[in-house]
Amino acid sequence: MKILFVTSEVYPLIKTGGLADVSYSLPKALKKLHQDIRLVLPAYASVLERLKTIETIATVEVTAYSKPVHILRSKLEGMPIYLIEATDYFQRPGHPYIHPQGHDWPDNAQRFATFCRAVIKLGQDPLNLNWQPDIVHCNDWQTGLIPALLSQQAQRPATLFTIHNLAYQGLFPYHQFYELQLPNELWSMHGLEFYGQMSFIKGGLYFADHMTTVSPSYAREIKTNEFAYGLEGLLKTRSPQLTGILNGIDTQVWNPKTDSYINKNYDEKRLHKKTNKQQLQQKMQLPVEPNTLLFAYIGRLVAQKGVDLILNSLEQLMAYPIQFVILGSGEAELEQQLTQAQQSYPQQMAIHLAYDEALSHQIEASADVFLMPSRYEPCGLNQLYSLRYGTIPIVRRTGGLMDTVVEATTRNIIQHKATGFLFDEANVMDFTHACLQAIDYYYHKPKIWRQLIRTAMQEDFSWQISAKEYLQLYQSIKK
Repeated sequence: MKILFVTSEVYPLIKTGGLADVSYSLPKALKKLHQDIRLVLPAYASVLERLKTIETIATVEVTAYSKPVHILRSKLEGMPIYLIEATDYFQRPGHPYIHPQGHDWPDNAQRFATFCRAVIKLGQDPLNLNWQPDIVHCNDWQTGLIPALLSQQAQRPATLFTIHNLAYQGLFPYHQFYELQLPNELWSMHGLEFYGQMSFIKGGLYFADHMTTVSPSYAREIKTNEFAYGLEGLLKTRSPQLTGILNGIDTQVWNPKTDSYINKNYDEKRLHKKTNKQQLQQKMQLPVEPNTLLFAYIGRLVAQKGVDLILNSLEQLMAYPIQFVILGSGEAELEQQLTQAQQSYPQQMAIHLAYDEALSHQIEASADVFLMPSRYEPCGLNQLYSLRYGTIPIVRRTGGLMDTVVEATTRNIIQHKATGFLFDEANVMDFTHACLQAIDYYYHKPKIWRQLIRTAMQEDFSWQISAKEYLQLYQSIKK
C-alpha cells in the first residue's frame, strides 16, 4: 500500500515527546512489512540541518499564504521524506510549537494550516510525482485540517487520524478561521466549530474515515467526560470508527544489549545495572552507592505527568536509603520546586532540566525504579523503555499504563507475570504507598525483585504486532 504518514515531528530530526518516536518507529515497522510508506513534516531549520541530501521537487501556491511553498524531498534511514518549506513559518530556532518566552507561537494556526494545505497537494498528486497515496495517516491537531479539506474532494485517498493526546486540540479564535479562508461549510458544530472557537483536532475527529488512539484503554477513556475535554459526544457517535492500537517501541534503538549510549551493555541473564548506576551516580554528582535503590523520572515536567505527586512524597520517602534522578523540562513552577528539592536533599537527588537523549538511555540502564504517576496517559513510552531495560515501573492505573504494566500482586508474582507496581488515585497517599512497596521488595525480597526484572525484560512491546493491526486497518478503509 502507498501510505503518506503526516506528522509535525519525527525522531531523530526533531522531538518534543512520544509523537516523534512513534512517527519514526511505526513507519519503519510498516516498511519492514513491505509497504510503500513516505513521511511528510514541516521543514524546520533543525531538520534541514540534520538531513544530508535535500532536493526541491515542487513549488506550490497555498491559500492564505502570500509566498510560494517549496516541497523538498530527502531520505530518513531509507524512507522517503517530504518537507514542507514555508520559510516565514518554520525557519525558527528551538521548539516547533512554542515561543522562547514559553507561550505558543501566535501564528500556529497559519503555520499548520499552510502545512496541511501543502500536504494535500501531495495527497492528490497534482505535482506529477507518479505517486499517489492510498492512505493519508494524520497525527494530532497539527494535521487535523487535512481530513476536513480532503473530505470536500470527489477523488481522494482514505484518511486515518491518530489521537496521541486529546488534551492538545489546536484551538483558535473564529477570526483566524476567516483569515485562513477556509470553506464556510466547515464552520459548524458538524465541522471545525467548537464552542465558538476553531478546533483543528475536530477536523480529524469528524472527517477522517477512521480514528485510532495509542492504547485500547485510552480509546475507552476519551469517550467519558473526564478525559474527552468536551468532545465525548462526537467520540461516542463515532465510536465504530475509533480503534485503540497500543504503541510499540523501536527495539533496535532501545536495546540494553547493544545501546551505544550506556556504559555497560547487558541482558536479563547478565545484568549490569549496578555498573551503569555507578557511572550515572558519578555523572550526576550523587554518592556512588550501587546498592542504593535509585528512582528515576524522565519526561515533561507538567501537572498531567503527576510530577507534583513526586514532589509531595519526598519528605516521607527520603527517610529511606534511596536516590532520585529526574530528567526533563516544562512548567516553570515545577522546575523551581524540583530545584529547591535538590537543594534540600543534595545527597539523594539530582535533576537535569533539559531533554537529553543520551542521558535518558543512561538513566533507563541505571535506575531500579521508573516513576510514571500520570493523571492520564494515552499510551506512554517510557514505561515500555523501562520494562525493556529491567527498570521496574510505578504507574497510575490509567490509559496505556494499565495496558502495559502487570501489577505485582501475590498471584501475578507466583505466576511470573508481574512487571511493576500500580496505584489507583492521583494522590500522594496512593503514590507513596506504591513507592514504599517497591522499597520493601528491593531491600527485603531480592529474589522476587530479580524475578520482576527478568519478567519485565522478556516482555515484547516491539511494533511487530501493532504495525500489522495498522496495516489491516488501512486495508479496511482504502477507497
